[in-house]
Amino acid sequence: MTTEMQEIAITEDKPLLTGQADTTKDAELAARILLDQGQEHSVETPHGVLHVTLHGTRTTRRPAILTFHDVGLDSKSCFSPLFKFEEMQEIVKNFTLIHIDAPGQEEGAAAYPAGYQYPSMETISEMIPAVLQFFNFRTVIGVGVGAGAYILARFALTNPDAVEGLVLINIDTNARGWIDWAAQKLSSVTSSLTEQILCHLFSQELSSSTDLVQSYRERISKAPNLSNMELLWKSYNSRRDLIFDRNSAFKCPVMLVVGDHAPYEDAAVECNSKMDPTTTSFLKMADAGGLPQLTQPAKLTEAFKYFIQGMGYMASSCMTRLSRSRTTSLSSSYSMDGSRSRSRTLSQGSQGGQMPPSPSQTMEVSC
Repeated sequence: MTTEMQEIAITEDKPLLTGQADTTKDAELAARILLDQGQEHSVETPHGVLHVTLHGTRTTRRPAILTFHDVGLDSKSCFSPLFKFEEMQEIVKNFTLIHIDAPGQEEGAAAYPAGYQYPSMETISEMIPAVLQFFNFRTVIGVGVGAGAYILARFALTNPDAVEGLVLINIDTNARGWIDWAAQKLSSVTSSLTEQILCHLFSQELSSSTDLVQSYRERISKAPNLSNMELLWKSYNSRRDLIFDRNSAFKCPVMLVVGDHAPYEDAAVECNSKMDPTTTSFLKMADAGGLPQLTQPAKLTEAFKYFIQGMGYMASSCMTRLSRSRTTSLSSSYSMDGSRSRSRTLSQGSQGGQMPPSPSQTMEVSC
């Protein structure tokens, strides 16, 4: 009898509807692949078509996280390491991600014909409202790097009601001066386009020729749309000054991020000096190089999480392993209603565990 019972048990362990089970697994796999790769869209704007990739559901109860990449990159190469980072998933599952590629910069983009008039930085920023309208989002949290940071900053200044927060990495709000213009002209003669862009993206990593630099050197030099990259590069170098000061700055919380000794470290510091200190955080990351979202995703994820919590979202989010040693210091910089109570400088090189300073002081916090 025991043997018979065992045989019956073995028989019952087998699925009765194998076809249905296989179909369910295939559907789940397809859903995971779609979520990972995103949904690609071509969005018509008053100034041309933008390639946009959407991740997650289109729930409009919260703002979308809208990203804009730097020169020499596209949305995937610029942001995938950050938004696919394990501890970032807690944020990703709560927000819709909208990744915008600058005109002609997406993977597989056809080269523009000779003489094509590429849009200015200002014009590209004017294309963003059409993207929000396409996906029915009223507000966004912007995350931009380099040229993308400049574009999102200009968009926020002209559309303050559409932006709830900004994370600006390696931003330079100034137009090219005469010295910069002359240096760029000389560089265009003595250096290839690939090397010019690499000098824009990286800092000390160039001298040591790290694996990261080598991979991006190969990616840029062999890009089928290299001529399109050159057009964006020229457009960025022709940018105009962003005019603002502490009395007429951004109407939303802003986190400025720059790597220690990064190419745009001085520009980011200058930008911080013109910001409203009650709504601005400044994060200077050690050992981050020119692209902290690629080299230090853990530290940037943690800072981003606190930034979102300061806006009133994800209040019950759990701590990351990097934050437990400085919970008191960081939480003191936010008011109970989620609004920012004072400005902070988040320095990766300072010592953690210190007592919160008075409201008039700048806070130094280590990661």
